[in-house]
Amino acid sequence: MSSYQKELEKYRDIDEDEILRTLSPEELEQLDCELQEMDPENMLLPAGLRQRDQTKKSPTGPLDRDALLQYLEQQALEVKERDDLVPFTGEKKGKPYIQPKREIPAEEQITLEPELEEALANATDAEMCDIAAILDMYTLMSNKQYYDALCSGEICNTEGISSVVQPDKYKPVPDEPPNPTNIEDMLKRVRSNDKELVEVNLNNIQDIPLAMLSELCEAMKTNTYVRSFSLVATRSGDPIANAVADMLRENRSLQSLNIESNFISSTGLMAVLKAVRENATLTELRVDNQRQWPGDAVEMEMATVLEQCPSIVRFGYHFTQQGPRARAAQAMTRNNELRRQQKKR
Repeated sequence: MSSYQKELEKYRDIDEDEILRTLSPEELEQLDCELQEMDPENMLLPAGLRQRDQTKKSPTGPLDRDALLQYLEQQALEVKERDDLVPFTGEKKGKPYIQPKREIPAEEQITLEPELEEALANATDAEMCDIAAILDMYTLMSNKQYYDALCSGEICNTEGISSVVQPDKYKPVPDEPPNPTNIEDMLKRVRSNDKELVEVNLNNIQDIPLAMLSELCEAMKTNTYVRSFSLVATRSGDPIANAVADMLRENRSLQSLNIESNFISSTGLMAVLKAVRENATLTELRVDNQRQWPGDAVEMEMATVLEQCPSIVRFGYHFTQQGPRARAAQAMTRNNELRRQQKKR
């Protein structure tokens, strides 16, 4: 028996029920929040998010890249280099490779007319590049050179075939700026039913505590002004999906809901879909790109919900099965036609 197994033996006879009975209500509530925030057995979460940071070392401050590089260089210089087993003398061994000359067979030799031989012999690289484009030899040039040579009556490629190895230069696309939304301020405005707040956008904010997301969903139950609620890429799981489902059953003003790119399983999606049936104001629902595929049963439920909820005219999900996909497409066409007829009246 290893030392680690011996260490675990002392916990074998611990009575967990007795420990839980001795906890106060406040301690039980704190334990429940801890279990929701960090789930060590949830394989869908990255390893760094399954438990809290238990490092005892105090933080050294913000990252200083220059100081870190300087420290690494100094450490590398102080480490003594290992001696080579065979010292390098610079002596070259072996014979250099010489590619053998290949003789072209007589049947592969091509003889052109003297005028063409003379014209090709005196042609520049740019002219040869245009000739290759005319002969549809696109492998000798880049796409830009090929189409420029075809679409223009003049020689556009002044660099010749040697420019093929140079890639086309594209303008760099800047990264999307972070979401500047203040979570605490947003929660206060939702609770106070601020009439100027019509959209709650928490997209790409991945450090929101689960308790705060649950409070936000709870506050949305009585809000009458918010029309759009978006929780894209917020690491939301099934507890948040259940909170969203409870919110949909009571809210009567929300029109758009987006919970894409999260960790919601088939159980959480099923709870949301069942709650959508009880909501008559929702017109847009997006649930695509979850951590795992929800399954055939969930896709069939999605198609059924779209058929039974004529108010939904926009639905975001990529179906993998042909049956639910066809049913959903037919239901969406019918719902949009009904909406168009209502607007004409």
